[in-house]
Amino acid sequence: MVKVHGTCEDQFQGVKSLLEKCIDDGKESGASIFVNIDGKDVVDLWGGHADDARTRPWTKDTIVNIWSTTKAVTSLAALVCIDRGLLDPYEKVATYWPEFATNGKQDIQVRHLLSHASGLSGWTEKVTSEDVCDLEKNTRLLEEQEPWWAPGTAIGYHALTMGPLVGGLVARVAGKSLGRFIREELAEPLGADFQLGAREEDWGRVADIIPPPAMSPSNVPEGFQDPTSVMFRTMMNPLLDATFANTKLWRGAEIGAGNGHSNACGVARMLSPISLDGTVNGVKFLSPKTVDLVFEEQHKSRDLVIGQVLRLGIGFGLPGKDTWIDWLPEGRICTWGGWGGSIVVMDLDRKMTVSYVMNKMEHSSMSDDRTKDYIQAVYKAVDAK
Repeated sequence: MVKVHGTCEDQFQGVKSLLEKCIDDGKESGASIFVNIDGKDVVDLWGGHADDARTRPWTKDTIVNIWSTTKAVTSLAALVCIDRGLLDPYEKVATYWPEFATNGKQDIQVRHLLSHASGLSGWTEKVTSEDVCDLEKNTRLLEEQEPWWAPGTAIGYHALTMGPLVGGLVARVAGKSLGRFIREELAEPLGADFQLGAREEDWGRVADIIPPPAMSPSNVPEGFQDPTSVMFRTMMNPLLDATFANTKLWRGAEIGAGNGHSNACGVARMLSPISLDGTVNGVKFLSPKTVDLVFEEQHKSRDLVIGQVLRLGIGFGLPGKDTWIDWLPEGRICTWGGWGGSIVVMDLDRKMTVSYVMNKMEHSSMSDDRTKDYIQAVYKAVDAK
């Protein structure tokens, strides 16, 4: 059995054993899992390898691209701006970003960007993976285009566009880029090992992304067969190769929807203000009233991009019966995950933050069997106490 490093309280030995088994079975290459309850670290585990050749061990300081789990941090940045009175979730985006009010976007509200309801889930103009890394260009394209549906009437996962949209708002009201805001206002005060992108001096500790296996025709969602569908237009423009995350260009970019680099500890530290009702170690990041916004249900409907029923609050996914996130307990719980399996769960009822990151990807996010098994093992341990 492979050795997993770190610490965990006795009641969480089942979580440790599961991680060991997944690495030993080859379901994982390298991964880390972290749980904090009411300010106390009760699980801090890591193991495996940081590369597919298994020549580099995954260490305590290993970080990895976490794909769309990044969106949870981007949403938190927007919530901090809301808490400071810089943004109003029910105000029009154009109030803060006048250039945005073109081609039918004049009535899009801030909350629409944070709940994937703006109608801007992708770019109308053809873009490349390199364009995704060009924040100025991809933001300008979104400023100029029309929504693909009437804003606020439906949801469609803003897979890559959430970064320039929400990041553009944060930059305009806070006077600093999203990356700088996250570093100065969140990561540094929280003592979190988290970067939007990855500094070149840290590339030596970045785990290589191992792409998911090729999809078979039987596993391709129906919408991918229709070039006119919102699903196709969003996910196929561009069609990202997961190994692009290993390039200098990706690591050097600011992609608020998908290129956060961290480990499970860093992700949990970043999102702990939600779980702890706004205040961490005596420092107030959010008021309880702002935290409540997360749980103001914006939509419960079938997402036009993912093809699954999602229940969305402001900035985060909410568990719910007959939804894609029906495997989490009910209550004041919110979550978001990334392509390949990474996830963060904020449970206000238990004052708990749970995070998991890895480098060996599966096709799904938030519904990956590994992800669900780890999170449910945590809940089994907590609720048995």
